[in-house]
Amino acid sequence: MTASIVWHNHQVSAEQRAQQKQQQPLVIWFTGLSGAGKSTLANAVDQLLLQRQHHSYVIDGDNLRHGLNRDLSFSVADRSENCRRIGELCQLFIDAGLIVLVAAVSPLRADRDAVRQRLPQGRFVEVFVDASLAVCEQRDSKGLYQRARRGDISDFTGISSPYEPPLTPELQLNTMTLSSEQAAQQVIDYLSQQQFIR
Repeated sequence: MTASIVWHNHQVSAEQRAQQKQQQPLVIWFTGLSGAGKSTLANAVDQLLLQRQHHSYVIDGDNLRHGLNRDLSFSVADRSENCRRIGELCQLFIDAGLIVLVAAVSPLRADRDAVRQRLPQGRFVEVFVDASLAVCEQRDSKGLYQRARRGDISDFTGISSPYEPPLTPELQLNTMTLSSEQAAQQVIDYLSQQQFIR
């Protein structure tokens, strides 16, 4: 099948798109348990980037499951496929010259590492949004942890399915002690220090 598929090159290069936007495209991947604050943090960073005139976009794992990934379950195999598809999206956004903010549980290190390896070197920033299971359960406005504890939801990360925290993330943010504003500013400070943004 793939032998009959031809890759079409674009007239406009990734470098030209990045130069047009005056920024270094990259992926900022927020990983952590459900309820740790990934989506809140990604959106807060997105707002700060907009204020600085940067071009960014949030890819939220839950939102993708309403569309592109709606055919996937929460089995180990489908979780890996979920990450793979998000990684493919990231490659397209990087090529478009954007700063991509991914908020996804992405529980397995191997899946996150696979995305990192497929992206251009130095273009993957892993942010561990760190909150204990107990705190995440307290924050659980959707009642997912309660349903998982009752056995109504199978393969729920942290309860019936494992979560593997990053071993060497670029950033580890404790959302039990930091406000979303403080955590978002730490991300912006890191990006500035690494000269990803001005």
